Amino acid sequence: MIQPVILSGGAGTRLWPLSREEYPKQLLPLNSELTMLQETAARLQGLVDIADPMVICNETHRFMVAEQMRLQDNGNGAIILEPCGRNTAPAVAIAALQAMKGDVDPVLLVLPADHLIRKVDAFQRGVDTGLSLAMEGKLVTFGIVPDKPETGYGYIKGGEGITPVDSSLLAAFAVAEFVEKPDFTTAQSYLENGDYYWNSGMFMFKASQFLAELERFNPQMFKACQKAHNSLQPDIDFLRLDAELFAACPSDSIDYAVMEKTTDAAVIPLDAGWNDVGSWSSLWDVGDQNAAGNVIRGDVLTENASNCYLHATHRLVAGVGIENLVVVETADAVLVANKDQVQDVKVIVAQIKAQQRDEYLLHKRVNRPWGAYEGIDAGEGFQVKRITVNPGSTLSLQMHYHRAEHWIVVQGTALVTRGDEVITLSENQSTYIPLGVKHRLENPGIIPLELIEVQSGSYLGEDDIVRFDDQYGRV
Repeated sequence: MIQPVILSGGAGTRLWPLSREEYPKQLLPLNSELTMLQETAARLQGLVDIADPMVICNETHRFMVAEQMRLQDNGNGAIILEPCGRNTAPAVAIAALQAMKGDVDPVLLVLPADHLIRKVDAFQRGVDTGLSLAMEGKLVTFGIVPDKPETGYGYIKGGEGITPVDSSLLAAFAVAEFVEKPDFTTAQSYLENGDYYWNSGMFMFKASQFLAELERFNPQMFKACQKAHNSLQPDIDFLRLDAELFAACPSDSIDYAVMEKTTDAAVIPLDAGWNDVGSWSSLWDVGDQNAAGNVIRGDVLTENASNCYLHATHRLVAGVGIENLVVVETADAVLVANKDQVQDVKVIVAQIKAQQRDEYLLHKRVNRPWGAYEGIDAGEGFQVKRITVNPGSTLSLQMHYHRAEHWIVVQGTALVTRGDEVITLSENQSTYIPLGVKHRLENPGIIPLELIEVQSGSYLGEDDIVRFDDQYGRV
C-alpha cells in the first residue's frame, strides 16, 4: 500500500501579500479553484492501493487544513500537528512511525503541499515506478528534467541506470550525487550535460527502510523522533505531539539526514510540468498569459501593459504603460515589484516583522474554525468587525477583562449566551455584552450568520480572551 504524506508546514513569505504566516500559500487557490493542498491531494486520485493522505501541518493551520481535506473527500487521513518546525526529516520520521502502527509497512509517498504539477498522468507514472523501486528497498527521489539553467534549485546527478521490471515504468538511475544550488555558468553546464535534475523534494520509500537508514546515519534524531511519536495524543480530529519532545529533535532535511548518505538512493527523472511556485514570477511562468504576455487574476484593466502578473482581490486594479511588473492587491496591502526582483519580497516581510506590524501574519479577514472575522474600522478605544459564523457552529464560552461588545445581526439567526441569559436574535436585532460577562455566540440556522461587532475598551487585542469552554480545544 502507498501511504501519501503531505508536508504542509511552510509559511511562503515570497508570495506575500497573498501568503501570510497564518494563511500560507499551500492553503490558497493560486492556480485553480482548488488550493495547492487540495491539488496535491487531488492528483493522487486514480492511483491503485493508496491510503487517505496523512498531513503534517503547523498547529496554527489545523482547522483550515482539516476543512480543505474534508471538502476533497480526504478527511479520513491523520493530521499530525507540529508544535514547531524541525525541517522535513523529523516530520517524515514521525509519519513513518505512525504509518507502521498495526504491523504494516507501507511505501511512503512524501509530497510538499505547495507544488504545482500540470501533467498528472506523468506524475502518476512516476509514482508507479517509485513504488516498484521502493518495494526493492530503494529510497527514491524524483528529479525534475530541467528546461533552463536554474540557480534557485539544488540538483541531483543521475548515475548508473536501473532496469525497470516493467516496460511501462519510467527510467531510473542510482543517485551519483546531490549538488547545492549552482551559479549560472554551472547550471548551464548541468543543462547541457543531461544527467542532472532539479531536486523536487518528493520521495518514495518503505517506512521501515527510511527509519532504518535514519537510525544508521542519525541515531540522535531517530531516538528523539521515537520519543516524540510516543507522545502523540488525539485532540479532536488531530494528533498532537508533545512540544518539548518534538523541539528536542535535531532539525534537518531528508536530503542531508538520509538521502545524501545512503547507498540505496535512486532518482526518477520526471517531466510533469512541475513548479514549486516559489515566487510571483513562477506564477507568471505557469499562468495563462494573454496576447500581451500578461497573467491577470481578479478585477484588472490594462492599457499598453505587457509581461506582467496582475492580481486583484478586493478592488479594481488598472495598469497603464507598464512592463515586467508584479502587482498584487489585497484588502490591507499592495505589492508592486519588478518581476526580476520578486525574490526580495521576503526582505519586505522581514521589515514588516521588525516594525511589529500585523500584515506579515494575518489578512484583514481572519479564518477561524467556526467561520471568520474581518476588521472594518478601528480607532482609540474602539474597533469594528464583521463576523461570519458558519451554520451549526459555536464560538467558545468566554469573557474579556478589558472590552465590552455590541452585536448587531445583519443576516441569519444568532443564539446568544450572556451571563445567565440565553436569547435568540434575528436580522436588525442587537445585544450588548458588558465587560467581564461570560458570553457565547452560536449559529443554530442553516445559512451563515453575519453580524457587526463593535468593541470598546482600554485594550482590544485578540489575547484578551478567557475561554471557559471550547469545542475546538483552544486554551
